[in-house]
Amino acid sequence: MKLWKGRFLKAENSLAEEFNASIDIDQRLYKQDIIGSIAHAKMLAKQGILSEDEALAIESSLLEILRDIEAGRIEFTIEQEDIHMNIESILTERLGALGKKLHTARSRNDQVAVDIRLYLKEEINALVILLKELNGTMTTIAKENQNTVMPGYTHLQRAQPVTLAFHLLAYREMFRRDIRRFQNCYEGTDSLPLGSGALAGTTYQTDRDYLAEQLGFERVSLNAMDAVSDRDFALEFLSCCSISMMHLSRFCEELILWSSSEFRFIELDDAFSTGSSIMPQKKNPDMAELIRGKTGRVYGDLMTLLTIMKGLPLAYNKDMQEDKQPVFDAGDTLKSSLVIFTQMIASMKIHADVMENAAKTGFMNATDAADYLVSKGLAFRDCHEIIGRIVLFCIGEQKSIEELTLEELKSFSDKFDQDIYEKIDIRACINAKKSKGSTSFENVEQMLNED
Repeated sequence: MKLWKGRFLKAENSLAEEFNASIDIDQRLYKQDIIGSIAHAKMLAKQGILSEDEALAIESSLLEILRDIEAGRIEFTIEQEDIHMNIESILTERLGALGKKLHTARSRNDQVAVDIRLYLKEEINALVILLKELNGTMTTIAKENQNTVMPGYTHLQRAQPVTLAFHLLAYREMFRRDIRRFQNCYEGTDSLPLGSGALAGTTYQTDRDYLAEQLGFERVSLNAMDAVSDRDFALEFLSCCSISMMHLSRFCEELILWSSSEFRFIELDDAFSTGSSIMPQKKNPDMAELIRGKTGRVYGDLMTLLTIMKGLPLAYNKDMQEDKQPVFDAGDTLKSSLVIFTQMIASMKIHADVMENAAKTGFMNATDAADYLVSKGLAFRDCHEIIGRIVLFCIGEQKSIEELTLEELKSFSDKFDQDIYEKIDIRACINAKKSKGSTSFENVEQMLNED
């Protein structure tokens, strides 16, 4: 029986009932709903709206319902639409008229708002832990590869030599920013909407500060209409998830390239690869590809909620029932991606020799050769042109810059001397970078020692 049946003369169309129900999605909030209801009952007793015995009976029954749900002894129904009405209906079946008193001084609008905020606070904390674990794994791999030389790229063209540690620490910075974004998102989520009623507050003398304390919220929402219609915190969460997935996707793209025969920089562990149904030689980086693909799915979750919210007048509208599915999906997808990705990179094999050999081709010491001429008193733009002509000559001769004789180098500029060869050695090129944040071995060591 519908809890709102009093206003209606006619039963809901069966198709409309199914279309209207959200229990298949929001049943996931059962624990948050029960926790919020227990706090609400305690507050009502504190304010004399319920007796202490009534509140205790409600709390005891709600905890029993929680145990029954987790034991699989309760089956929710679409007749009661959502998790809030399902639990209230079960409570009323067990407590009779007392169960009906629980909804005093609240609405489903503020009930769902507090449930989703409680849920997201837990999700955010879980994601921050996973991101920190990922960064810990990356730091460990970076420490093991401080001396692993590899090409640094721009435009996917070999540009300047770096170390693998330096490359990994660039991603660590991305995930550090993700952590800070989620922490900021937590702060935005940490506002209690419960007690706002449907949109205008309540005539009962409630104690929302007590509710906030009971439920672990930092503050109470200031405007009831905003509190029940706000989903900015969920949009921020989806934005954070999207950015984190983008960072994972960028890294996965590199792992996919690096594991190809053309690169051979790494080999992904068999446990995180798959084969072909027709080509027996294949070893495919499917986990990395799936993470890359699932990134688009999380972007879709963000766009879903942005589109839902874009035309809604104040206050609550039924459209907002569709907020939970993208939120759940994005959080689930990011969590599983982080777990898989962390284990995948922890188990990959790094071919340091292949990386270093790649760094020795493609004229990656050209910039350092130009800087050498600058140190001899020439303007950088002139040096750039000279080295460009040397590179062109080397291509024609099928030589590297360091393979040219001093006589050949001097034919381009008399500023060259014997010390040029030590300056354009690949490791010397790396260590010559002096600016803070650069790829030099000393700078990378400092980065690794940072928290």
